[in-house]
Amino acid sequence: MKVLVVGGGGREHALAWKLAQSPLFSEVVCAPGNPGTAKVARNVGIAASDTAKLVHLCRHEKIELAVIGPEEPLCRGLGDELRAAGVKVFGPGASGARLEGSKLFAKEFLTRHRIPTAAFRRFDRSGAAKAYLESCAQWPQVVKADGLASGKGVFVTQDAREACAVVDAVMEERRLGDAGTSIVVEEHLIGDEVSVLAMVDGQTICVFEPVMDHKQLRDGDAGPNTGGMGVYSPVGVFTQRLQRQVEQNILIPTLHGLRQDEIDYRGILFVGLMLTDAGPRVLEYNCRFGDPECQAAMRRLASDLGPYVLATAEGRLGELEPPQWDPRACVGVVGAAEGYPGEVRRGDVISGLEEAEQVADVVVFYAGVKRSASSLVTDGGRVLCVTALGGDLNQARTSAYSAFEHIRWDGKFARRDIGARRAARAR
Repeated sequence: MKVLVVGGGGREHALAWKLAQSPLFSEVVCAPGNPGTAKVARNVGIAASDTAKLVHLCRHEKIELAVIGPEEPLCRGLGDELRAAGVKVFGPGASGARLEGSKLFAKEFLTRHRIPTAAFRRFDRSGAAKAYLESCAQWPQVVKADGLASGKGVFVTQDAREACAVVDAVMEERRLGDAGTSIVVEEHLIGDEVSVLAMVDGQTICVFEPVMDHKQLRDGDAGPNTGGMGVYSPVGVFTQRLQRQVEQNILIPTLHGLRQDEIDYRGILFVGLMLTDAGPRVLEYNCRFGDPECQAAMRRLASDLGPYVLATAEGRLGELEPPQWDPRACVGVVGAAEGYPGEVRRGDVISGLEEAEQVADVVVFYAGVKRSASSLVTDGGRVLCVTALGGDLNQARTSAYSAFEHIRWDGKFARRDIGARRAARAR
């Protein structure tokens, strides 16, 4: 059968790369894709937001299965529209995608179903939010825009002055657009942050190997939050005992909660966790693979992805054995363009990609990249992710950064400490 991958970023390149290896599919089609997906699939010039054209594409080309990558089309109901057209879909409908589309909905869901999370308050007016923040005795406090903000809607504020400035920027100046119509203020949790990915077919949960993301812009977890500057897997602090605890206290109650709320959730459930002294707490839900978490997960997944995606869409995930994982470590280093996470430079020529992929066990996934004449040029904030496998984190880090040095464009930068803290603990 043909499979459609919706989206054009690094996550979609990784998914297309893995799905293209499956004998289950006669062809992988990407909409719109990027120069990286073009190496392993056929790109079609349809935006991920163009629901009508995507439905027509599936009907015209007899595409039986769609894998939706980005959160925005999921939240707008693309999964519902494709299912109504008879297409099997890996990705929740609009009701399930609200777990990511609205921070307030997610917090109320967590509270209603008694799933451990941080205490919070919601605000629809900036004045009330600032009055509350000025009355807080404990700091830091976390301010979150309610809607989708491409990973840039969470602010850890150190005092009332900083927090009120964030409220003004988000709610009054609308720097995040409609995402800032409402905000959530929640307590600041302390611990290690871990990303847990699980396939969910409405009845069964299949847990992936955990991944550790690096959200802040600069080394040492300094600077503003971004969509993610790098990842590593496995995560040493996430023991089998802790995984069982997360399954029993968070993942299974989440599935039960979705069923109680009559939400037939089929796709990836991404849970951002803080491992506190009191146990794991849910920071956020995402309704799709994380980016760049997906890149590391696809590199370490030894099993064929195809049967799991199809079984999830068909509601028969429980028929499959758990997937196998490469025991080696993976490190992914994100190369970003000058100005990220704000306004970025575009159109800078990229070179050295072939040399980078000649480093052993390295794969480069394209994100903000487009083809211009005979060259590849930058076309976004996070330009690419260099992933490497190694016998341990130190080896994977060495390979990833060695390959990264081969790649060049004006304004290129990256964090230099991806996986370093965990590698140091291992030593």
